[in-house]
Amino acid sequence: MIVLNGGSSSGKSGIARCLQAVLPDPWLTFGVDTLVEAMPASMRASDAGIEFAPDGEVVVGPEFRTLETAWIEGVVTMARAGAGVIVDEVFLGGAASQQRWQKALGEIRVLWVGVRCESVVAAAREIARGDRVPGMAAAQADMVHQGVTYDVEVDTTRSESMECARIIAAHIG
Repeated sequence: MIVLNGGSSSGKSGIARCLQAVLPDPWLTFGVDTLVEAMPASMRASDAGIEFAPDGEVVVGPEFRTLETAWIEGVVTMARAGAGVIVDEVFLGGAASQQRWQKALGEIRVLWVGVRCESVVAAAREIARGDRVPGMAAAQADMVHQGVTYDVEVDTTRSESMECARIIAAHIG
């Protein structure tokens, strides 16, 4: 399993697609965005679910955490069944978020990858995308890495997704 952690618009999804292209075996990709999109619309604007504040802050509530726990367990079950899995994550809680995954993963071998991007560059990508609340990229750029331990880190500020994917792939063995 490979877990990519980085802020919004840092380039995780592009790296995940490139990893699928360069790794010799087929790998499945799942992102936290997939989880959010799978939730009922009512949970995407609720204190109990997930809220995207106008300033870019993301606040998660207890119902979100319950569904997130089930989602993590499901993804881990696929890895236990032998699937190569790439997870595109945003550790809003830094080390606490990583610990939730570690608890679920148990003895599964994981490559923890930090995907960094300077906040100014991530913010420009966010504006170009047009599908994110302005301010999320800048707010998350450093916060998601606080206290998180990685096996490898890449920086998409000046490196293309394919270059980053090749660096990560070199650590799979």
